[in-house]
Amino acid sequence: MINHDVPAQRPEEEAPQSPPFTEVMAQWVERFAGDLASAGMPRMPARIFSCLLVSEERSLSSAELAERLQVSPAAISGAKRYLEQMHLIGRESEPGSRRERYRLHHDVWYEAVANRDTLLTRWVSTMQAGLDAVGPESHAGARMAETAAFLAFLRDDLGSVLERWRAFRGESS
Repeated sequence: MINHDVPAQRPEEEAPQSPPFTEVMAQWVERFAGDLASAGMPRMPARIFSCLLVSEERSLSSAELAERLQVSPAAISGAKRYLEQMHLIGRESEPGSRRERYRLHHDVWYEAVANRDTLLTRWVSTMQAGLDAVGPESHAGARMAETAAFLAFLRDDLGSVLERWRAFRGESS
């Protein structure tokens, strides 16, 4: 039975096509993922982050990420959580579906660095507790005091670095 209330769609009208994910793009993803992994990011989150960075689309589903990276959807799952915890990606609902799509945050590097303030504060506190545990006169205490001072310096200077970045970009506070 034909439903005359709904116009028939031609196959080319069904959904807009995504730009192709080329071999050159895949090679770049692996290169940048390697750079991130050598800096300490786990390999699969590094690959997902790189894939999102190079993709023309605003967001990608788990299935799209798995297809582009040639891995199972299960491999994508834990890596997405890692990237969300690091404030590098966000999740959004796919309209009319229970599926979710993943996207890089706007100003992803700014956001990632800005969210390190809390982490640095926690590390300073932990170093202070370690200093109390070993005593300030010990070799370990001297190392912990130096580490705490350096981390506090980074934390305190982070705000001015981010302000200078916004000024450089021409943004107001």
